[in-house]
Amino acid sequence: MATMERYKELVVTVSCAAVMAAMAVIFVLRWVLHLREEGLAWDGSLAEFNWHPLLLVCGFIVLQGGAIIVYRLPWSWKFSKLTMKWIHAGLNLMAFICAVVSLVAVFDFHNVAKIPNMYSLHSWLGLTAVILYGLQLVLGVAMYLLPFTPVAWRAAFMPIHVYSGLLLFASVIAVALMGITEKLIFGLSNPKYKDSPPEATFVNILGLLLVVFAALIIWIATRPSWKRPSEQTLHTLHSDESTRVGPALSQLSDEREGEAFGEPRRRSNKLEDQVN
Repeated sequence: MATMERYKELVVTVSCAAVMAAMAVIFVLRWVLHLREEGLAWDGSLAEFNWHPLLLVCGFIVLQGGAIIVYRLPWSWKFSKLTMKWIHAGLNLMAFICAVVSLVAVFDFHNVAKIPNMYSLHSWLGLTAVILYGLQLVLGVAMYLLPFTPVAWRAAFMPIHVYSGLLLFASVIAVALMGITEKLIFGLSNPKYKDSPPEATFVNILGLLLVVFAALIIWIATRPSWKRPSEQTLHTLHSDESTRVGPALSQLSDEREGEAFGEPRRRSNKLEDQVN
């Protein structure tokens, strides 16, 4: 019963994260296409700038969040570990591309409008986050997708990879909130942001949605009992038609708890199980 409850908690939490992501996308689309009358374009105007928040929310934040938890989705456990690595890398690559294009849009707008670049804390942290994200992507591919990388290296690097990924995700959320506030302060004049016009309230809610989404993603990613089971466990589950996903969560939880108390790994020669 406890195992099934853990499985239900995972499904409910993932579903809530998906709802937050969908609402955030709807809100940012509503903002740039309707509340911002200039819409979208690629001509150096404010319409080009609008690609910046749109791509950052839909791409850099939502896709990155999906990449972080893709291993923990029970319906993805039927795929091999290698397949999930490629999916994880692909989502991160798409998120990185969205971030780069969004930066091009804002730099192009600034140059056309004769606005200085890189003067705000938002721009400093934003550019740093994109650069570090690119480095994270390159190191992740080198460590986990190149077949000749030693398994011991992969296992040793995994804690750094996980921590830096979550740190970057949290940093991107913080930078996005700074950017939202900055845009409202500069973009609203009559009435001003301090007067709480409807657009300000609407976009503030967008910020809250991003915070809740980030909190759910980080919670899912840091729950040991929701980790992807080992390949051996999954093979056993798939070979038994009467077995459900729940026991996998239970077995994995027991194994992780054993490791936390210093018990030796039953399959010490399979360090690969540590890297996902």
